[in-house]
Parts: sequence; C-alpha cells; structure tokens
Amino acid sequence: MNKYEFHDIRVAVTRGKGEPFQLEAARLRAPQGDEVLVRIIASGLCHTDLIIRDQYYPVPLPAVLGHEGAGVVEAIGPQVSSLAVGDHVVLTYGHCGHCLPCSAGRTSYCTDFYAHNFGGTDQHGNCAIVDAKGEFLHDHFFAQSSFATLALSRERNAIKVPKTAPLELLGPLGCGIQTGAGAVINSLKVTPGSRFLALGAGAVGLSAVLAAKLAGAATIIAVDRVPSRLQLALEIGASHALDSGDPEWVETVREVTGGGVDFALESTGRPAILAQGVSALAPLGVLGVVGASPQGTQARFDLNDLMIAGKSIRGICEGDSVPRKFIPELVELHMQGRFPFDRLVKFYPFDAINQAAADSEAGVTLKPILLMDGQTSIRT
Repeated sequence: MNKYEFHDIRVAVTRGKGEPFQLEAARLRAPQGDEVLVRIIASGLCHTDLIIRDQYYPVPLPAVLGHEGAGVVEAIGPQVSSLAVGDHVVLTYGHCGHCLPCSAGRTSYCTDFYAHNFGGTDQHGNCAIVDAKGEFLHDHFFAQSSFATLALSRERNAIKVPKTAPLELLGPLGCGIQTGAGAVINSLKVTPGSRFLALGAGAVGLSAVLAAKLAGAATIIAVDRVPSRLQLALEIGASHALDSGDPEWVETVREVTGGGVDFALESTGRPAILAQGVSALAPLGVLGVVGASPQGTQARFDLNDLMIAGKSIRGICEGDSVPRKFIPELVELHMQGRFPFDRLVKFYPFDAINQAAADSEAGVTLKPILLMDGQTSIRT
C-alpha cells in the first residue's frame, strides 16, 4: 500500500456551526510515517465534540470530529515499531512528543496541544479525508477524527490494550473517563480518608466519583441538577448527592464535612458553580477545573476567601494522564471490577449519532458510545 491509495469510509461530518452531524461516504488516505490506520469499532461522543460542533473553539469546518475511538489496527506506516496489524487500541489526544512539557512526561500540556488536537489537519497542514465531491474535510481532530469507520492516528496516541478487554467499551478512556479519573488520581492526588466534591455528575464527574472511591476518600459528594445522575452517583460510590438548584447546597457541604472539602473537581464549565466550589473548600483545599466553557468565559469569587484560607484553584487537561501508562491501568481496574465505568455508558448505532447528541445534551445519557457496525449493545 502506498501513500496515494485511499480507503472508502463512512464519516459523520460537521458542516456548519450548530448543524446536525451528516453521515456521508468519503475516502481516507493510507498511513504515512508514524501513522496507524485503525478500523474503528466504537467511539465515545464527548461534550467536547458538541462544543466544537457549536464552535466554542474555532476549529475549521467542515470537519470530521470524534476523539474517543477504539478499534483494531489495519495498517501501519513505515516508521511504526510498537504496534502491529491486529492490535487492539484506544485512541487518545495528540501531542508533539518533543517540547519541554512532553519531554517531562506532561504530554497533556504540550506546547502545540491546540494544533495537534484542534487544528483540523495533520502536522504538515494537510487533510487526509476527501468527501464524495473530492473536497477535503478537516480532520485529525484530537489526532484521530474517530466519527468514522476508519481513522488515522499516530503511534504515540494509539494505546495498545489487551484483546481480552471489551473493545467496544474502551473508547471513552481516551478522553472523558481518563480526564475525570486522572484529575482525582494524578492531579489532585485525593488521599485516603479525605473529603471530595464532584461539581457536576456527568461522565467526567462520575468518573471522578469512581476514582475517589478507589483512592479511599471517606466522604464523596456529588452535586448536579439531574435526579437520575445523583441517584447513580450514590450507587457507584458517592456518600452524598446534592441538587445544585438548592441555594443552600454549599452550606450543606460544610455541615456534612465539618467545614468543607479537601478536594473538588469542577466539570460543568459554569462560572457560578466554580465560584460555589471555591466556597465549599476547607482551608488548604484544592479545586481542579476541567469543565470547558466558551473562550473568554470569566469567573468571580472572593479573593480573600482564597488567600486567607490558603485555597488553590488549578486547571487540569486530560487528567494529567500519561495515556500509555494510565489507560491500560484503568482497563485492568475495570477488568477486576474495581472501576465500573460501564455504568455510565449507553450504546447507539453510528446512524443514531444525532439522537445520541440530543440525549447527551438533555442529560438522558451520560456517555454515548457509537457502534460503527450498527449494533446497539456490546457484542458477547
């Protein structure tokens, strides 16, 4: 196979701001250099896909989005050495691999993170997908564009996983689940016996609840406005679940914890919730921020409360994860029954991508996973 060969594929295209995804026939070029061609078995649908559809960030359109792909390696470029045809992989975010943060193992803070994940082209400024009219579609979204039956990734962000693991389930480990769990384990370093607050009980927030339970937190509080999410939080490890519409919920947190929480994670992207989260911290407490908001969004909070109590706020990208290490660890924990993130997902056939998006936005589904072969559940 040479670089001029193309594969027939099916993709979900975002053609305009806020427009529905369109299922279309397209063609994808063969892998080059350190690229791998992956047959996508399933792809998670993440909040980030939806905010890019709505142009919170200026990703060029039309584009093929999708960044929680899982599949099987179909072909490899000539520079690939650690993967082989037939390997099962989870696709994660892109990074350059040689800047100072990457060299220090902090790949989620790559100096060129935006270009590798939101630029709409490969590292040379080229697109790899053409539509039925022969026009290029922006791709390489999070170095994969996995809303497709085949996708190109790079060796460094295609993470090999055991063939015994349920591949259809694993895609969200590449972003949303990794972000929530990694924020707790890698970033905040939640400790045994501590008090933890999840601000938002979506897929990221509930992944954080699962991780806080793993870490041994004694008090785990979930805050959200959707009753079904709060109920699920209690079922998977939260000790308390509070309605964010209750104006007294911060005071309730203080009462339950005896003064506030040691750790909190904000995943809603809502400035008012972030400010309330700062108020809910105990002295020396730390609040991590992973919720995505439109560019230019600002938050207001009491600076004296932050300073005098020694509180901290820090941004967290991709859970500070080193995917090649962290994703296989999460897979193993799931296989042992200690990280049941399958409780957070619902499967949809690829054709139902717009229904999956609508259900996600309505709070009906926490984490949609699109199955490319048209199935509606995990194959046994």
